[in-house]
Amino acid sequence: MSSKKILVTGGAGYIGSHTAVELVRAGYEPVLLDNFSNSERFIVARVRKITGRNIRLHTADCSVPAAVDKVFKKEGRFHGIIHFAALKAVEESVAQPLRYYRNNLGGLLTMLEAVARYQVPHFVFSSSCTVYGEPDKLPVREDAPVKNTSSPYGETKKIAERILETFLQSGVPFKAVSLRYFNPIGAHPSALIGELPLGTPKNLVPFVAQTAAGIRKILQVYGDDYGTPDGTCIRDYIHVIDLAAAHVRALGYLEKKRGPFYDVFNIGTGSGQSVLGIVRTFEKVTGVKVPYRIAPRRAGDIAAIYAAAGKAKKVLGWSAKLSLEDALRSSWEWQKGLCPSRGRTRRSA
Repeated sequence: MSSKKILVTGGAGYIGSHTAVELVRAGYEPVLLDNFSNSERFIVARVRKITGRNIRLHTADCSVPAAVDKVFKKEGRFHGIIHFAALKAVEESVAQPLRYYRNNLGGLLTMLEAVARYQVPHFVFSSSCTVYGEPDKLPVREDAPVKNTSSPYGETKKIAERILETFLQSGVPFKAVSLRYFNPIGAHPSALIGELPLGTPKNLVPFVAQTAAGIRKILQVYGDDYGTPDGTCIRDYIHVIDLAAAHVRALGYLEKKRGPFYDVFNIGTGSGQSVLGIVRTFEKVTGVKVPYRIAPRRAGDIAAIYAAAGKAKKVLGWSAKLSLEDALRSSWEWQKGLCPSRGRTRRSA
C-alpha cells in the first residue's frame, strides 16, 4: 500500500467515490470521511469491490473540529486532502442560504485548521464554474472576472477560494489547487457506483434517467426563452471519471511545487450542450423516450457557461477523454439497476 495517504472528505459521495477509485489506480491510499447526509454507506462497499482494497472510512462531519481531530489522531500524517464535502444544489441554496454558508464554509475552515495543525502539504479544493457568475465571454477562462454569483451556493465557492488564497498568504507551507468543475455526469463502467440523488434529483441527467425509467412522470425543462440556439440553458457536461482523474493530476502537480502555492483550473470539456440537446442524445444512445414539458425559469440559473479547458491540458496534462454519449450511456446503465426506496432511488448493498 502506498504511503501517500489522501483524506477524501465527502468520499462516499458521487464525485468522491469515483475519485477514490482513481486514487487507488494511481498508487495513492484514499481514506474516506463522510457524514452520510447525502450519500449511502453501501457505496463504500462498492468502491472497495471495484478497487480490491479495504479502504478505510471515518463517519464524521468535517465541519466539527473534534471529529476531524479524531480522524487525524487515528490515521497519523496525510500526504494530502481532497475536499469535496459540501451542499451543492443551486436552487436549494437560494431557498436555504444560511444553511449553505454555515455548512460549506464551516467545513472548509475546519479542514484548513487541521491542515495547519497537522502540517498537511497538499490540498485540492472542489470549486465550481459558478464563481464566474454570468460570464462576459465564452468559453470562460480561469482569468475571467470572478463575479457576484447567481446563488448562495456559488457564493460559498467564491468565498472559499478567497479563504484559500488568504490562508496561503499567511505563510503556511502548504500548496493548494481549486478545481472549478463544470457539470459532472455519468457513472463507473462497472455500474457499481454513480450519482445517487436524495429524493427528487436537483441535477439534469439523473432526472432524465429517472424519467426514462418511469420513476418520474415527466422532465421539467426550466425555461425555453434563454438567448441560446434552442432557448434552453447550455452547460459543459463532463464524465465523472474524467473529473476524478483531474484530481489525481492536480495532486501530482502540487507535489512538484514548493509552498506556499495556489492555482486554479477549469475542469470541463470545452464545449456546451443544451438541456434539450442532452435529452435528444440520451434518447439516441439508450433508445428510450424522455417525456418533457417546458416550465418557468428556475431561480439561480444562468443562460450558458462552458469551459476553456486549455490551461488544464497545458499545465496538468489533463483533458477530457470520454464523450457525452459515453457519459449518458453509463448513467442509464447505473439507473437501470436502481429501485425506488423510502423516497429516494438507490441500490441495495
